[in-house]
Amino acid sequence: MIAYIDGKLAHKDPAFVIIDVQGVGYEIKISLQTYSALQDGTERCKLYTYLNIREDAHVLYGFKEFDEKTLFLDLISVSGIGPNTALIMLSSLSSGEIRQALVNEDVKTIQSIKGIGAKTAQRAIIELKDKLKKEALIGGTQTTLLVPSGNKVRAEALAALVTLGIPKNVAEKSLDTIIKKEGEGLSVEQLIKLALR
Repeated sequence: MIAYIDGKLAHKDPAFVIIDVQGVGYEIKISLQTYSALQDGTERCKLYTYLNIREDAHVLYGFKEFDEKTLFLDLISVSGIGPNTALIMLSSLSSGEIRQALVNEDVKTIQSIKGIGAKTAQRAIIELKDKLKKEALIGGTQTTLLVPSGNKVRAEALAALVTLGIPKNVAEKSLDTIIKKEGEGLSVEQLIKLALR
């Protein structure tokens, strides 16, 4: 297993990054938490990774903080929550908010995440509540990254939503509704979070 990748940030997108490690580019799926934590430009960065091996693909998932990776691994241990769903969860709420909701048995908050139904939310709470209480790691903050152009923000948000598995027409409709309601002053991260609810 690949524990982490340390290299130069070659490309950054709300749904994935490409990290150049001595001439080899690793495409790594990321959450909005990690997207926010990474600065623009070709900085040197280190992402903690999880390699998901499927019959049809080998997919790397990356996290700026080890704490986020730990929560991701906890989430995918729950029956009915795969890596992509866990990534959507980590993009919709901060790690601290997810832990708080699980420990407090807040089904409504967990269910507010796109793709999470009542049964999956209850299963996640039942399976993770006691483990998270023992870890006592509730907390975490998230910063937002403002991007100037509204069309660019919408395009990046749309690309990220499609990458996360949401049909393009559904994502477009959702983004247009949010922009109409909230205005064009939203960051890519805020727009994606609202679309995932």
